[in-house]
Amino acid sequence: MINVALLSRWHVHADDYARQIQNNDNLAIQLVWDENAERGKKWAKELEVPFVDDLQDVMANPSIDAVAVSTPTNLHKEVILTAAKSGKHIFTEKVLAFSVKECEEIYETVDQYGVELMVSLPRLTEGYYLYAQDVMDNGWIGKLTTIRCRLAHNGAVASPGKSEGWLPERFFDEEQCGGGSLIDLGAHPIYLTNRLAGKVKQLAARMHHTNNLGVDDNAVILLEYESGAMGIIETSFLSQGSPFQLELYGTEGTLLIEDKQIRINSNLSSRSEWSTPDTSLEDLQLPMEQWVSAILDRTTPTIGRSDVMNLTLINEIAAKSNIEGCWINVNNK
Repeated sequence: MINVALLSRWHVHADDYARQIQNNDNLAIQLVWDENAERGKKWAKELEVPFVDDLQDVMANPSIDAVAVSTPTNLHKEVILTAAKSGKHIFTEKVLAFSVKECEEIYETVDQYGVELMVSLPRLTEGYYLYAQDVMDNGWIGKLTTIRCRLAHNGAVASPGKSEGWLPERFFDEEQCGGGSLIDLGAHPIYLTNRLAGKVKQLAARMHHTNNLGVDDNAVILLEYESGAMGIIETSFLSQGSPFQLELYGTEGTLLIEDKQIRINSNLSSRSEWSTPDTSLEDLQLPMEQWVSAILDRTTPTIGRSDVMNLTLINEIAAKSNIEGCWINVNNK
């Protein structure tokens, strides 16, 4: 049994992670800590576990094997480094940190102290992505020329009679979040396109403050990949009814994914017309499950360090491009 401390209910996915832990026979929630004591005490009461108000007491507790970090993003580095140095395995919400340099420091510490770190990038485990990766790996649409990915919702759109949307106000605090729609929701299109299209050569980003919330609420990145392909990443907190879309265009065909509906048209197939593939690809283990397997069985997760680092890299360069108003070269390592 892996005994887990929940560190903060700040992120909107914190409850999801708590449920995943509760539903895993190898995990047990033992206590809650939160930088907001009132919020933390309420959560601990709901979960029927103790609340500990001193983070150092959590880290010094020998019965705690691991932590699930859902703090504000600007606290990730401090909290994760402290956990690693205390020998605790770490599960955390994306993004890992605001800069590649900070990510490198975190990974160096994780390696030094021999703990498992998992960042939640769940769409890399979904069947539609696995099919798209198969399409790329097998060359079914020829040479990739353009990739487009959009993920958006209406979290910042006020419903009738209300002054704000369903996203909590803290999600518009730039100091805590490091940004808005792009760094949060746009993370998913970024890590998906990173996997499918490869290394980015240069990019240009526009991050609009449409509703003057304090962070971007509508954003687009244009990308040029080292392969010569072009990319478009779109995200927004201001989009009602917008489906998830992943589109791959190549010299021999096109793959269109809308939510989990897949269509492909390829000159390399037995019939050159639109079809819905009969795919039997099942979802991989969730990031939480992969984390547990890595701790207990020393398995290698499918979500790796390069996924996490490149996500932060693109976010970091996009923010710079938006400020400078120009294309920025991406220095891949």
